[in-house]
Amino acid sequence: MRGLFEKAEEAAAFLRRKGAAPRALVILGTGLGGLGERLEDAFSVPYAEVPHFPRSTAPGHAGRVAFGRHEGVPAMVMEGRFHYYEGYPLEEVTLPVRVAKALGARTLLITNAAGGLNLAWAEGDIVAIEDHLNLMGASPLRGENDERLGPRFPDLSEPYDRALLDRAAAIAEEHGFPLRKGVFVAVSGPQLETRAEYRWLRSMGADLVGMSTVPECIAAVHAGLRVCALSVVTDRCDPDHLEPVKVEKILAVAAAAAPRLERLLLGLLRHA
Repeated sequence: MRGLFEKAEEAAAFLRRKGAAPRALVILGTGLGGLGERLEDAFSVPYAEVPHFPRSTAPGHAGRVAFGRHEGVPAMVMEGRFHYYEGYPLEEVTLPVRVAKALGARTLLITNAAGGLNLAWAEGDIVAIEDHLNLMGASPLRGENDERLGPRFPDLSEPYDRALLDRAAAIAEEHGFPLRKGVFVAVSGPQLETRAEYRWLRSMGADLVGMSTVPECIAAVHAGLRVCALSVVTDRCDPDHLEPVKVEKILAVAAAAAPRLERLLLGLLRHA
């Protein structure tokens, strides 16, 4: 039975034959696709064709990986991600990170659509994640460690690269829009939270809540990649004025924020 290292190498070999040699991996969240079309000399591959890749079943995820260049920097863009709630173990959820590392990537840029626990923020705000809480009840590193992938006990004292965070702030200022900074909490989902759970998460110091990003970050740090993660606040999680969340609204808010998020990602790619 093939281990994680062998699976990543096989997927990388398949993509390398197609011309993939990225310096950066970009993982796009719900409703935030389209960046792959902005790359020069772009080509894409459906997830179903890549060895060992799961299928993306979440709404607003195109389910393909794009390759190309931005200002000479080669990139790998995941147009849609895999989630723990889809039934995949975190080892499979984070496989693209391992594959990107095998292809030569050294930076991971992540986006997601998140619920806003910080009530000072508005829907559509973009937040740079400074730190996280992992409440998914699992880790992509659980089980026997393969030293070819990374160390047994990777340090997470600075999971999100400070230089990339500073660069993102400078890009946002240059383009004239605010970039918030906050703490992201990852939960397993797929159900949304109760009023009591929102109060609890806020009391823990979380500013955002979502069902992704943290596993990819952990795998990337394990692999020695620099990480920058950006969230779009798609709904306000106010336990005292809670309204049912509609997926259509989340997609619409994410789409409205996409041009600003794209400016950030393209600017960050120059420094990948």
